[in-house]
Amino acid sequence: MQLHQLKPKTKSKKIKRVGRGGKRGTYSGRGQKGQKARAGRKLFPHRREIVARFPKKRGFKNKPKKPKPAVVTLDQLNKIKEIVINLDVLKKYNLIPKKEKLAKILNKGKITSAKEIVGISCSRAAREAILKAGGKVS
Repeated sequence: MQLHQLKPKTKSKKIKRVGRGGKRGTYSGRGQKGQKARAGRKLFPHRREIVARFPKKRGFKNKPKKPKPAVVTLDQLNKIKEIVINLDVLKKYNLIPKKEKLAKILNKGKITSAKEIVGISCSRAAREAILKAGGKVS
């Protein structure tokens, strides 16, 4: 047996050719008007449909997935007199807004005294600077 001798087990079903005369009437089973009634139609792309559904108003932005932390620098930590620093202390010294729930310490400037950081995330460089000054990060 060779490739040209192969035949399928089932007969191939012919597709219904709509709108070629016969007993289908004026619209040939396609309904009335519209995109799906046209010959040689190309459907509206789904991606464009999604874009069309977005609000078209000035200033519309998708909400960020994660809340962004308030930024505190090492220079700002020098202003704090207390040794143990947490979110409440940063709010007390007005370094972050009262409603803020997250804060992050970034390495900008130098830290002069030893501070203990509790419950606040730090960048790697800021963590090293705090440890070098004799502080703790937990």
